[in-house]
Amino acid sequence: MSSIDQIKQLRTETGAGIVDVKAALEEAGGDQEQAKTILRKKGKQLAEKKANREVHEGFVGTYVHATGKIGAMVALACETDFVARTEDFKALANDIAMHVAALQPAYLAPEDVPAEEIEKEKDIYREQLAKAGKPENMLDKILAGKLEKFYEQTCLVRQPFVKDDSKTIEELVTAAVTAMGENIRITSFSYLAL
Repeated sequence: MSSIDQIKQLRTETGAGIVDVKAALEEAGGDQEQAKTILRKKGKQLAEKKANREVHEGFVGTYVHATGKIGAMVALACETDFVARTEDFKALANDIAMHVAALQPAYLAPEDVPAEEIEKEKDIYREQLAKAGKPENMLDKILAGKLEKFYEQTCLVRQPFVKDDSKTIEELVTAAVTAMGENIRITSFSYLAL
């Protein structure tokens, strides 16, 4: 059986509803970490269901570093003006803008990386692996892993969130979809520097 304190803590950490938190804790036998995993999976499924909904509203989050020499802007879209005006939504947009200023991603998502750049990276990795003498039958797996690492470094949605590296920006947005009950999508971002 889950305690009220466990439910409160898990709700705070995940943004999920009381009923979902209680069900996840019961399914996990009271194990907080396992319950978080269960909630993440449910949140991802919910986000996938809402992904096709139109997003007409939103907020432009901004961040300017204390030095005034770097900054970022993020356009975060949602379904309704009601959600777009909430403090949680605005805070999410501003947090993602701060992340962009800190990690300077080049692309929004892996599908935005030009095919020529992916091929160039693959060629570099193949050459590195050939020099390292890796077995031929392992090259595809190693290449896929290196490409994933490349996406983590260059694509905003794949990067570990700067304020909590236990989740990616994509997982952060998915958690917001679960908490706010609407489709939420990053539509664009800009990094500025002097």
